[in-house]
Order: sequence, then C-alpha cells, then structure tokens
Amino acid sequence: MTTRRDFLKHLGLSVAALPFLGNLSSLALAGTAGRKQRLVIMFSPNGVVPTTFWPDEAGALGELKPSLAPLAPFKDRMLTLHGVCDKIRGDGDNHMRGIGCLLTGSELFPGNIQGGSHTPAGWSSGISIDQEIARALQAREETRTRFGSLEFGVVVPDRADTWTRMCYAGPNQPIAPIDDPYQMFAKLYGQLQDRAKLTSVLDDVQADLAKVRSFVSAQDRQLLDEQTTFVREMEQQLSATQNTSLNHPVPELEPGVREDNDNIPKLSKMQIDLMVHSFQADFTRVASLQFTNSVGQARMKWLEIDETHHTLSHEPDSNEDAQAKLTKINAWYCEQLAYLAKRLAETPEPGGEGSMLDNTLIVWTNELGKGNSHTLDNIPWVCLGGGLNVEMGRALKFKSEPHNRLLLTLAHTMGHEIDRFGNADYCGGGPLVLS
Repeated sequence: MTTRRDFLKHLGLSVAALPFLGNLSSLALAGTAGRKQRLVIMFSPNGVVPTTFWPDEAGALGELKPSLAPLAPFKDRMLTLHGVCDKIRGDGDNHMRGIGCLLTGSELFPGNIQGGSHTPAGWSSGISIDQEIARALQAREETRTRFGSLEFGVVVPDRADTWTRMCYAGPNQPIAPIDDPYQMFAKLYGQLQDRAKLTSVLDDVQADLAKVRSFVSAQDRQLLDEQTTFVREMEQQLSATQNTSLNHPVPELEPGVREDNDNIPKLSKMQIDLMVHSFQADFTRVASLQFTNSVGQARMKWLEIDETHHTLSHEPDSNEDAQAKLTKINAWYCEQLAYLAKRLAETPEPGGEGSMLDNTLIVWTNELGKGNSHTLDNIPWVCLGGGLNVEMGRALKFKSEPHNRLLLTLAHTMGHEIDRFGNADYCGGGPLVLS
C-alpha cells in the first residue's frame, strides 16, 4: 500500500506539504472509509445558574433559557442532560474533584495540593475519556490520524495543578492544553520556532501545492484553497500580534482582583478556527476546548462585568445582580459553542456528505452544577451535533445518574464499546441511554 510519504516522494513534494494534503479524498491519502466521527469536549468553569440554564420540562425543547439562548439556531440538534451527577468522592475539594474527575470518572490521588476546604489532593488516578477514545481510534488504521487528539485552551494558567487540568493520558499524567494560538498553529502547520521570526509556511510549499492541484478533483481543489487561505490569514493575524503577550497570571483559589483578560474573545475565535481547520484537514478526530480553569477568575469587561467569574459564583441566589451577571457569562460561553457549531455546520464534510457538524459531537460541560453551593449534582451537560445517532432537540431529565455512565455513552458513540470506565462502582447499567 502506498503511504502518504511514498506518494509525496513520488511527486517530488516536500513533507511540509503533508498537512495540506491529508484529507484530499481524490488522492486516497486519508486511508479511511465510511463516516468520520469526531468528538469535541468544551469546558467552562464555576457552575451555572440553574433557573436560567435548564429547561423546565423534559421532552421537546421549547424556547431556550437565557444561558442557552445562543444555541437557538441549533435547537433541533442539541440535547440537555439534567440529573447527571459526579459521584466521585475522596481527596480534594469539589472544585478539584469537579475538574479532575470530570472526564476520568476516577478519584484523585492523595497529594499536597491544598484546596479551599476538605483534604489536599494530587492528580487524577485514571485516563480521561477523550484520551481513551483517541487511543481506540489511533489503534485502527482506518481511523488513525496525524494527532490522536488536540487540546486547545483559552487563558489556562501555565502552572500545573489539579484545578487547571481536565485531560489525562493516564494516572498521574495530566495533559496541558495549548492556549497560545501561535503554538497551536506551529504544531499543526510547521516548525515555527520564534514568534519574532515568524515566516510563512505557505511560502515554502506553494510550488508543491500547485503540483498537487492537477491531480485532485474540483471539490478537493476547493478544500485545498480553503486550507491555504486560512493559513495565510492566520499567519497575518499572528504576525500582527507578535508583540502582544498572551501570558497571564495564575488565578488564585481565593477570590480577588485579577488581570484584565480582554483578549479572551479573540483567543477563543482563533482557537475555534484552528480546531475547525484541524478537523477539515483530518489532523485529529478528538479535541477539547478548555476556557480558563476550575476556580476560573476571568474578568469579562467586554460584557461590562467588572467582578471576576469565581468571585461572582460565590454570591448567594438572593443577589439578583450577581445571578444576572453569571447568566450573562454563561451565555457568552454558549456563544462560543454556537460559533463552533456554526463553523462546522457551514463546512462541507470533506470527501463525505452533509456538513462537518453532521459527523461531530460537541459536549459542553462544567466542573460544578452550581457555583455557590459547589455541588457536583446536576453537572451541566449539553450535547450538540450529529454524532450521537439519537433523536436530538430534546431536554432529558435523569434521576441522579453517575456521570461515568455518560462517559461510557461517549465511548460507545465513537465505536469504542467498553463496559466500564473510571470507578467501576458507578458504571452499573452500562452506557447512559439517551432516549
């Protein structure tokens, strides 16, 4: 069988051209047949305001509450899952277990990281579901991609601690998301070493890409043009901001005045655009998007909110102003999800039918059900897209189901039919049935 590198060598093309060619179906380089299923897990912190988030009744979705209103154009393609609870206990406080056990379904190891209450703790004791699924996909030739998974971040602290990591390659193996678009761009498209010396990836491969155009279909030529246009525009954006620091201080556990994070909206858009193009090029089929961190202290001045997010989340329900601001913050995170869905919906599936959203499951979640109570019950789970193969457009209500069962459902949806994940005590009944 001819490999990608063999094909490039035969045409006299450089390996640097490979990122642009991997998903051109007429070159038969993708090495896959059938539907390309994808999974995205998006995280935002500090819980939600239940009364402005959850639909009142189970069944067909009616008018969405304010926190979910930005998803109105996709109402018939979404599910809300109320009553799914993180039942993992043990060391750590709820913020720590909320994010550290969210995707692993496993207890935290004992450790010396002291939270705001309860006992200190360390890293999670298990692999996260995104990495479990990525490993399963990478083990099969027909679903193997250049990257098993990609972890995108937006203002995630550089300091590694239990509050800042949700993805795990295995026990005691947290994965740091990449929250600098420049670094993610370099990972995807080239070996760019220094922002101050940014040079064009395209300048090095334009001749090679011109050769390829004569070998591919009209549909693949359009895909190639879209990829190269995106890379050129991203290079221009990154060059224009090369002197703008993306560093940020580590949010502290205790509420307090934090740095203005006015670049968060721009960073979010850039990261989402990079993710969509990574899917379009079939670089990966599993990705995560982490906004800040558990106990995230973003100050959303672009929403005319001066208080930091975690500070607001501690206000009582009786503080109507704080509840309104928290609703506004969660609606903004929802807007980011809606933008990702829109980008996928308007992008045709390369080499397939329909849009990329038709083959992608996006899962939006949080480390807490409600910020001021720090509850791990009713964790927000919103599923969007065409990846679940179940009837969408519904609000589902469960009776305190362990979230381990939902993690099993995600694995089964992606063709990885395991019968337990994380703490086996919470896998009784198998995958959560979304019907």
